[in-house]
Amino acid sequence: MRTLILADEDYPELLRQSPDPPARLWVDGAVEALWMPQVAIVGARNASPQGLDNARLFARALVRSGFTVTSGLALGIDAAAHRAALDARAPTIAVVGTGLDQVYPRNHADLAGEIAKTGALVSEYAPGTPPRKGHFPRRNRIIAGLSVAVLVIEASERSGSLITARLAAEAGREVFAVPGSIHNPLARGCHLLIRQGAQLVMDIAEIVDSARPLVAQLAGALRGRIAAAAAQAPSPSISLDAGALRVLHAIGDDPSTLDQLLERTGLTVQALSATLQQLELDGLTHVSSGAFVRARGP
Repeated sequence: MRTLILADEDYPELLRQSPDPPARLWVDGAVEALWMPQVAIVGARNASPQGLDNARLFARALVRSGFTVTSGLALGIDAAAHRAALDARAPTIAVVGTGLDQVYPRNHADLAGEIAKTGALVSEYAPGTPPRKGHFPRRNRIIAGLSVAVLVIEASERSGSLITARLAAEAGREVFAVPGSIHNPLARGCHLLIRQGAQLVMDIAEIVDSARPLVAQLAGALRGRIAAAAAQAPSPSISLDAGALRVLHAIGDDPSTLDQLLERTGLTVQALSATLQQLELDGLTHVSSGAFVRARGP
């Protein structure tokens, strides 16, 4: 477990730039994962089967597009999003409202352990801090601050997910909401967000395209940590950048999906996603309709 203070160079830059960053963070897992471009998926604890399916579908699609899924380890939508990312062999980040040794809810102890192996558990509360009602709305600002965008899937009008969405908007992050039936009380929060200006989302490309400007704006800060996560040297020479060249050659002249690139390169999801993000930041690739396209040769 590591402790980061606001002045540390490893403190995540996106969170540092948010309106109310915590002075101290406890991190169990990979600190470098906090520097990956993240999209938060949040929503109802008592989600419907369709809501859970939507959380899984969007989480898998985000992973394939090179993003890390961030959520709050809660029941329902949060857990479905975390689990889908893990099932896709990708890291995921859980921001909790307790000390990191106090898993809440308790039946998510195994899930928390899996998240810490490849991603990270994050808290502003010292070890030993039990769950308290006021902690969870406050931790939502960390979820929003770490992410380039927040996606709300099913939420009542009094849901804590709406707090996360508001905090994300105040931090200058994109907010998306999945619409639902007018007869579903868990769709009312999403409809309220859309009425207030959140983007109605039906396709992953809408999130990817909207998030790109913020990722590009933070390219300088993200580049070093993304490169470190991919274990790539900063030199553009072929001998030191073989991983990036392998991915570029795997993309070829036609649009390629993440699954195709995983098969062609033999890289892990985490390494491939980090390399793809770096190539996009360097202007060598871009995403079009969920597929990766070469912009120009090295």
